[in-house]
Amino acid sequence: MPNANRRKLPVGIQTFSDIREGGYYYVDKTPHIERLVNQNKYYFLSRPRRFGKSLLLDTLRCLFEGREALFEGLYIHDKWDWQQRYPVVRISFADGVMTSREALDERIREQLRVQREQLGITHHHKTDIPGEFSALIRAAHQHSGQRVVVLIDEYDKPILDNITAPEHARELREGLKNLYSVLKEADPHLHFVLLTGVSKFSKVSLFSGLNNLNDITLDAPFATICGYTDADIDSIFAPELPGLDRRKIKQWYNGYRWGNPTVDAVYNPFDVLLLFQKREFGPYWFESATPTFLVEILKQRGVFTPRLDTLQAKAQLLGRFDVDDMTTEGLLFQTGYITIKGMQEPMLGYRLYTLGFPNREVESSLNDLLLPVLGISASEAQTHQIALFDIFQRHDLAALEAHLKALYAGLPHDWYRNNPVARYEGHYASVFYSHFAALGLDIAVEDASHHGKVDMSMEVNGHIYLFEFKVVEQLPEGNALAQIKHKGYADKHRASGKPIHLMGVEFSSQKRQIVAFEVETL
Repeated sequence: MPNANRRKLPVGIQTFSDIREGGYYYVDKTPHIERLVNQNKYYFLSRPRRFGKSLLLDTLRCLFEGREALFEGLYIHDKWDWQQRYPVVRISFADGVMTSREALDERIREQLRVQREQLGITHHHKTDIPGEFSALIRAAHQHSGQRVVVLIDEYDKPILDNITAPEHARELREGLKNLYSVLKEADPHLHFVLLTGVSKFSKVSLFSGLNNLNDITLDAPFATICGYTDADIDSIFAPELPGLDRRKIKQWYNGYRWGNPTVDAVYNPFDVLLLFQKREFGPYWFESATPTFLVEILKQRGVFTPRLDTLQAKAQLLGRFDVDDMTTEGLLFQTGYITIKGMQEPMLGYRLYTLGFPNREVESSLNDLLLPVLGISASEAQTHQIALFDIFQRHDLAALEAHLKALYAGLPHDWYRNNPVARYEGHYASVFYSHFAALGLDIAVEDASHHGKVDMSMEVNGHIYLFEFKVVEQLPEGNALAQIKHKGYADKHRASGKPIHLMGVEFSSQKRQIVAFEVETL
C-alpha cells in the first residue's frame, strides 16, 4: 500500500516555483536566507556541483520578486515585507562549454538581453560588456524605483572548463573579470548581490576591487545552507526510508562539512534523491560529472593516495584558487572530494583543518578512478576486484599474498618509464590502498592508537586487518610486522572479540614487487 505522505522527488529540479507548486519534497532553507539577506549586501558562496546552489539562487529570486504564495508555510513567510519588490538580474554560466573569449562575450550579451527583456527595459544603447551590464543595473533601478538584486550562478565555470589549458583559462578569466568589475561602481544601485560557484578565485584576479565581498563558504551559520542534514532525512524524507538501511545511507552519502567540524554534516541532495528514487546504492554524484582535469592534475602531481584521507591545510590555503596557483588540498576541497574532518586553532586567527574523504561513495569512486593513474587499467581493476572480494569472503590470507603479488607483477614496465607517479615514494602503498579502497571497504588510514599510527586498518566480514608498509631499500627487511607488534597497534581492537590479522607488507623499489608478506593472527 503506498504511503500517503510520500511526495515527488525533485531530482534535477532547480526551479523553486516548480518544487513548491508541483507537490515535491522541499527542505526549508529560508532560515538561512533570512539571516543572509539581513546581514550584508555582497556575498560569495562556494559549494561543489549538484549541491543546490541554483535552487538557492532561484529561491532568492522568488523572494525578492515578492512571490508570497510560494513561501506560505515556510520559516520566512511572516518575517518578510511582501509589499517590497525588487528587480532581479540573474546570470548563469551553468550551461554549455565555452573555449574562447568571443564565445563567452556572446553568451554574456545574450544573457544581458534576456534580463532587459524580463525587466521591461526597452531602451538599449550597445556598448562594451561592462557598459551594458552597468546600464542594465541603472535602468532596472530607475524603472522600478527599487535597488537591484544581482544573482550570479556558476560564476567560475567557464574558467574551470578550461583549467588544463591555462592560456584559454586566463583569457576567459579576463572576460569574466570584465563583467564582475561593474559591481563595485554600481553600489548605489544595488540592494543585494550573491555569486556562487565551485571554486574561490582570488579577489585580485577576478573581482577587481570588490573588497567588500563577504565569503560565507566556511562560516558556521551557513554551513548547511546547501545540502540535507540528518534531521532533514529523518523528518522530511521519512516516508522514503522504509526498506533502506539508514546506517548505510549515512555511511555512503553524509559527511560534507564547511567550517567548524562540530556543525552538522550534510548529504549531497543529488545522491539522496536518486537513492530514494532507484532504491539502491550507487555513486550517483560522482558519476554525474567528475571533472577530467581533477584526475589529470593529481596524476601530474604524483598524488600519494593514502594521504588523501589525512591531509592538513590552513584556512587560507582552502580558499586559494587560481589558474596559476592551485593547491592540491584547495582543489580537492572545493570540488567536494575531500572535506573538513577536524580543526585546531594553535593561535588566535590561525585555523588548521584536517581533511579527508566525506563518505564511502567518494573514497571508493575516486580511488577507482585513480587506479589507471597508478598503472592498473579499468578492465584489470575489475578482474582484480572480483578476485579480492572472493578472497575476503573466504579470509584466505595465502591467496591474498598471491593476489597482491600478481597485481604488482601486472604493472607494465613501460608504465614505470613513462609515468611520473611511479617515481614518487609511496607509489607502492598508493596502489595497495587504492585497490582496497575502490571496493568500498571500511578502511582507516594512519589509524591512531596510544602507541602511534598503523598505516592502514580495515574491517571485512567481522575480521580486522592491520597493515604496516615498508620499502626494504629504506629499512631492513622484517621491520613491518615487528613494528605492528612492538607498537601494540592491535590493543585498541582486542575488546571487539573479532579475529585480528597483523600484516607486514614490504616492497622492493628495485624489484617492483612485494618481497615480504608476514601475517600473524590474534
